[in-house]
Amino acid sequence: MTSDLLRLTVLGSATPYPDVDNACSGYLVAGGGARVWVDAGTGTLAQLRRHVRLDELDAIWISHLHADHTADLLTAYYGALYADVRLPAPIPLFGPPGIADRLADFLTNTATRSPVESAFAVRELYDGHSARVGALTLTSRSVAHGVPAFAVRIEGGGDAGSGSLVYSGDTAPCAALTALARGCDLLLCEADSAQAPTAGEQVHHTPEDAGDTASTARVGRLVLTHVGPSLTPEQAVSRAAGRYRGPVEYAAPGAVFVVR
Repeated sequence: MTSDLLRLTVLGSATPYPDVDNACSGYLVAGGGARVWVDAGTGTLAQLRRHVRLDELDAIWISHLHADHTADLLTAYYGALYADVRLPAPIPLFGPPGIADRLADFLTNTATRSPVESAFAVRELYDGHSARVGALTLTSRSVAHGVPAFAVRIEGGGDAGSGSLVYSGDTAPCAALTALARGCDLLLCEADSAQAPTAGEQVHHTPEDAGDTASTARVGRLVLTHVGPSLTPEQAVSRAAGRYRGPVEYAAPGAVFVVR
């Protein structure tokens, strides 16, 4: 059944702050009955609730600790512990080293540390980290963003079919992302920058970089996300398509991609 297949729902793809009709980076990946919230940027929790309750999530996966990818974890904490949600157990939260303390630093208002671990079962990522979430396998690699940052490959199995998708998180082009994406059915790749920097460290893809990564990795389909304010989605898709011969699409808010 289509509902059992691996599928990607775009909760938001704006950067560096939400647009009127587009939340920041956040995605719901589902397959074989498992549901994973991938990045929790500003505004994505409200969109997530269109599809799933917090107590129906099987895991949360966070690429890095910049606010446009994590901010809604703060309100998710309140929802999980102090609202109408009754968690059977803390939600597994996969994220960069230090994520629990970062959340606690913001949420703690007294001398007693906020019980972040009562809402989230925190598991810190490292290069090569692998986890099983229901019928899904999540493999994470360190990528090049100037801070600890990760990309993830999510593969179905059993009831989720055999599809595979890779999400770049935020990163410059790098060998780790290309290797992780090799042969995947769908690459969800950021295209933040209109131009690569002429000086200093590169920390994002341009649309051409995204096309090159997709082409080198021989992916089946390229979906652009995190398109920066100096680009329109149409410009990003057109520029990426000049470097990659497969299908190129934009991660429009609310879009659903079935991964076959």
